Amino acid sequence: MATGYCGFKLEGFDDLLLIKLEAETAIAGIFTRSLTAAAPVQWCKKALRSGQVRAIVANSGNANAFTGGVGEAAVEAVVEKIAATLSCSKDQVFVSSTGVIGVPLPVDNLIKKLPTLNKDFSQNNWKAAAKTIMTTDTFAKGSTRVTEIDGIKVTINGIAKGSGMIYPNMATMLAYIFTDAKIGQPILQKTLKASAEKSFNSITIDGDTSTNDTLLMCATACIRHPKIKKLNDPRFHKFRSALDEVMVDLAQQIVRDGEGAQKFVSITVKSASSYASAKRIAFSIANSPLVKTAIAGEEPNWGRIVMAVGKSGEKADPNALNIQIGGVQITKDGSRIPNFDEEPVAEHMRGTHIEICVDVGIGKAKTTVWTCDLTHGYIDINADYRT
Repeated sequence: MATGYCGFKLEGFDDLLLIKLEAETAIAGIFTRSLTAAAPVQWCKKALRSGQVRAIVANSGNANAFTGGVGEAAVEAVVEKIAATLSCSKDQVFVSSTGVIGVPLPVDNLIKKLPTLNKDFSQNNWKAAAKTIMTTDTFAKGSTRVTEIDGIKVTINGIAKGSGMIYPNMATMLAYIFTDAKIGQPILQKTLKASAEKSFNSITIDGDTSTNDTLLMCATACIRHPKIKKLNDPRFHKFRSALDEVMVDLAQQIVRDGEGAQKFVSITVKSASSYASAKRIAFSIANSPLVKTAIAGEEPNWGRIVMAVGKSGEKADPNALNIQIGGVQITKDGSRIPNFDEEPVAEHMRGTHIEICVDVGIGKAKTTVWTCDLTHGYIDINADYRT
């Protein structure tokens, strides 16, 4: 991987990342469900059909979104340049962009920089790569695990960016996962999708889904262990657990770096009618401005949680609703418990990691999502984002 400066961000901050991968590297991907998806996302969706990757190009500072045919032509130009340089097919080149929406990408600057990057590859440039894709992020995000498949050591590395416009439907979020394991593309895609549901699809900063959300996972097959043919292969269990750890770690780092965030919030919903129902209720709480500002103000206003459960549209038994904050039970059988002492809850709210648990009294399904508080810092960052 190599990084460079094209002028999309302030001088002194690299804004272009080029990653070159071994021939026959398998790739899996998940992308934004936004109906105004950016040109790079549209390209990657088509390229994913090849199942292989030789290069990933990512720029920050400009999203190349809502730029019409000009944006599509910019992607095509970048892809053609890289494909020619690496002597690979165009559908083995993946492109990502993040930054301001609606501004044409100065693609000539980017293309001029690519030959320089192609001569400056480093195998240990993970932090530089993670910093290059940052926009409003305050720190670079990375994670790694060493695990095994059939007794043979393999490694998983990941980097991500995201701080605002985070509510993935698969944030402004880019994430790249790499492993030296040998995993066929169909299994890799299923594995990534399952892990994403537990990680990037379980976070929210502000309830806004980006035009550019991209999650890519690459398996280089440099480690020649026996082939994994089934998702539930017992030999694959440790790898899948390690991948979950990497992706949850990255997702939680994004939440902790939420724009203006001061508090990390875990919201668990249990006894729901289904997993999907539990998740919708949890996100209804997590995305509520009233809940998030109460947390920012360290105000234990549990009535706002009741409101958020109700507005979700999912089944909940009002006469069985049980709410806990910081492990302190507040309600039971649909009302506040007798002689409730608010001080332990208030003390918990003064901390930096807030835990909310809601039992909706319907079934057996359970899930946890992560979010942050909503402070005036969020307004300051987004009011000045372009200017």
